[in-house]
Amino acid sequence: MSKTKKTGIPHYELLYIISNQYTEDEAKLIIAKVSDIIEKKGGKITKIEEWGKKRLAYKIKTFSHGYYVLVEFDIEGKMLAEVDRTLRMTSDVLRHMIVTRVVKTAEQIEKEKKIAEKIAVKAVEEKKEEEEKVKTKDKKKIDLGDLDEKLDKILDTGDLL
Repeated sequence: MSKTKKTGIPHYELLYIISNQYTEDEAKLIIAKVSDIIEKKGGKITKIEEWGKKRLAYKIKTFSHGYYVLVEFDIEGKMLAEVDRTLRMTSDVLRHMIVTRVVKTAEQIEKEKKIAEKIAVKAVEEKKEEEEKVKTKDKKKIDLGDLDEKLDKILDTGDLL
């Protein structure tokens, strides 16, 4: 087996928009209908997030708002095409997009957290260094002010010639 070939059932993410002509209760029925489509094609849903009603970036079929729903599921590649085709035919769904989702192990998640913490610590240190530079800059300005006073005293004396 090659190192790049994946084994097991692929994991996908589906984001779809339901038109706002439906009430929230009717939208929940459509969400159940889409979930049923995925399960009938042999998919296993692992996560459903309802993002609620949001404004669309541009009008789709005269609708300016829609209900956004995110679904993560596992399904064979052959059946994914059928799910996609069925969603395209469904008039309740304005738009949808299916992408491959990489499932991360607990070890990978922990590693990413450590990296994020290191980045955060470095950002705090850089901010402190920047504040120190600003403070030293202010001190230099004060020193220049003292220098100006000394020059004024020297110029006030008449013994320059």
